[in-house]
Amino acid sequence: MLTALIHNIQTAANLLKGAARLAADLKKDFGIICHADNQQQAEFEQNNIRKYLSENNFVNVQLFVKAETKPLLADDCENIDASFLIIQLMDNSRKNIQKHLNLCRELRIPYVFFREEFPDFDLRKVMLPIGFLPEELEKAQFASAFGRFCGSEVLMLLANDYGSKAAVNAERMKELFDRFEFVYRQEKAKADSFKVEKEAVSRAEMEGYGMVIISASRDYGLDDLIFGPKELHLIRKSAVPLLIVNPRGDLYTLCD
Repeated sequence: MLTALIHNIQTAANLLKGAARLAADLKKDFGIICHADNQQQAEFEQNNIRKYLSENNFVNVQLFVKAETKPLLADDCENIDASFLIIQLMDNSRKNIQKHLNLCRELRIPYVFFREEFPDFDLRKVMLPIGFLPEELEKAQFASAFGRFCGSEVLMLLANDYGSKAAVNAERMKELFDRFEFVYRQEKAKADSFKVEKEAVSRAEMEGYGMVIISASRDYGLDDLIFGPKELHLIRKSAVPLLIVNPRGDLYTLCD
């Protein structure tokens, strides 16, 4: 199931349209998660969302509204068998983004932060920055899914490293891509593995890419705790949605 975490249904029109279409392309059911502070608010939100969906011709949408003061997002997603999560990001502040990143740390599925000003999902072109870390390989299955089911053209943006690890990652990704018929190409980045995702985010809007696939930080070091992890800064800067993959060996396979 493709799910959307909604905070305000009245401002989620673009997110819902894009998410519903993406769910159809990926042959997934579509559901909405909403957290409320108490049972009374949960009932209000459920009625409000149902009314909005009905008035705007959204059909066959599964709704999951829970009264949780401290949401356990990973548990919620596992309980409803979610395979993809889109998060409505109403506030682009560092504090709000970090709060949501903390909720997502244990997710075994990819997740996207969708800002209020984003017009829609445009998956005609998807950018895949590739560095030297082994968890980079986990991004390949999602790029492949976009290519196969959404008709996306995938740009493999290879880090400009002295070593060969990033290039080896790219070759292994190509082995997966070559099993399926979709358009992809490879280009050498100006930046190395430490900054290739930043370069991808900077180029995405200018070159017409509708999504960039990045990896979350493996662990939070002292700098991440003080200044925020690299994905926080990329989310704040990006003019297109970012699909984020947590570095886990048992990550759910979207293209199954």
